[in-house]
Amino acid sequence: MHIHILGICGTFMGSLAVLAKALGHRVTGSDANVYPPMSTQLQAQGIELTQGYDPAQLEPAPDLVVIGNALSRGNPAVEHVLNKGLAYVSGPQWLADHVLQGRWVMAVAGTHGKTSSSSMLAWVLEHAGMSPGFLIGGVPQNFGISARLGDTPFFVVEADEYDSAFFDKRSKFVHYRPRTAILNNLEFDHADIFPDLAAIERQFHHLVRTIPSEGLVIHPCSEEALVRVIGMGCWTPVQTTGDGGQWQARLLSADGSRFEVSFAGEAQGVVQWGLTGRHNVANALAVLAAARHVGVVPALGIEALGLFVNAKRRMEKVAEVRGVTLYDDFAHHPTAIATTLDGLRKRIGEDRQLIAIVEPRSNSMKLGAHRDGLAESVRLADSVYWYAPPNLGWDLAASVAASPVPTRVCDSLEAIIAGVKAEARAGAQVVIMSNGGFGGLHGKLAAALEA
Repeated sequence: MHIHILGICGTFMGSLAVLAKALGHRVTGSDANVYPPMSTQLQAQGIELTQGYDPAQLEPAPDLVVIGNALSRGNPAVEHVLNKGLAYVSGPQWLADHVLQGRWVMAVAGTHGKTSSSSMLAWVLEHAGMSPGFLIGGVPQNFGISARLGDTPFFVVEADEYDSAFFDKRSKFVHYRPRTAILNNLEFDHADIFPDLAAIERQFHHLVRTIPSEGLVIHPCSEEALVRVIGMGCWTPVQTTGDGGQWQARLLSADGSRFEVSFAGEAQGVVQWGLTGRHNVANALAVLAAARHVGVVPALGIEALGLFVNAKRRMEKVAEVRGVTLYDDFAHHPTAIATTLDGLRKRIGEDRQLIAIVEPRSNSMKLGAHRDGLAESVRLADSVYWYAPPNLGWDLAASVAASPVPTRVCDSLEAIIAGVKAEARAGAQVVIMSNGGFGGLHGKLAAALEA
């Protein structure tokens, strides 16, 4: 079968393409922006990519068109599909029908940490010899690919609450029907499709309704929104994490790189790994609970975490030039920005220079939904550069004017590069945060520092 994927370079749709190829289909695809790491992964898989949405790419007609949720009515390729009566489906529906059917699905949902946690869970199962399939919205470095079918019943999926397609406004995760579900956290996000937090809570409860009574729901005690979701009705056993929960961590280092795990009051072992931040400690507890549900004893899970390397673009060290270290991070929400900087600050100490560069690129950011939290989110940096493209639509400079650290708002990458180059000292740590390609800033900044 020839499957053409519209929006193929999105992290979810690109992973879907890998699975379709593994099932033996001929897979092609197109996107408005074709950029690494997804474009590199797809080309390595022999998947033909086209830039743009010219309807000509759909001639001769493929057997099926999978339409990504970034596409809407008015898109020329979408209009062609509808006008010609071509067979089409949403990505989550295709995944449910052709990959997840009959499998033990382990879903990782939440506002933050889905990619890191699902990568972590897939690796723990892999280390335990369980060879899971997985679909992750990033590239886990322990595997080097964002998706695979796997040859056992177990399948780990990053379960996104974003809508499925222009013709299916349910959250993606409603399609997955997991047996094991991690609900990591829940905050207001996706302001382009959800009016308020209560609307997202309802979608999470739709997910809870699909989990069997022989399954397991895992969530932290401290997340009030998730407590409300469970309070709407839950027919599944629940395990809790964090302070007051069944799974707890006792930090042995302030940056979270070493901590003791306990379950039901009994010590299970010590995690010593390359990650930092309390958010990753919380992720690890949920992962150990999920892995135990499918038979991985905590001691083996803890051993696996010590060998875990986070997904690409999650505090990924991309360059070290003249003593200046550059990181690429996906953070695009004030909470994620704050927790990322907190973990790094605790690792490097108070004396090392920490520079943050932030592109408010997500749909919620573009709508200004998170602007009130931005100034405070970067307080642990020594200085911050904000990128304000001309089409942002709200006053970024006014929103971050009250920032407790020196702040510059720039309308070009060149201005950011010039500022960082002038400011960065040997030993500086520079974190570049964006959920997109950021115009290749990482490589350009490294080249400028080298020069």
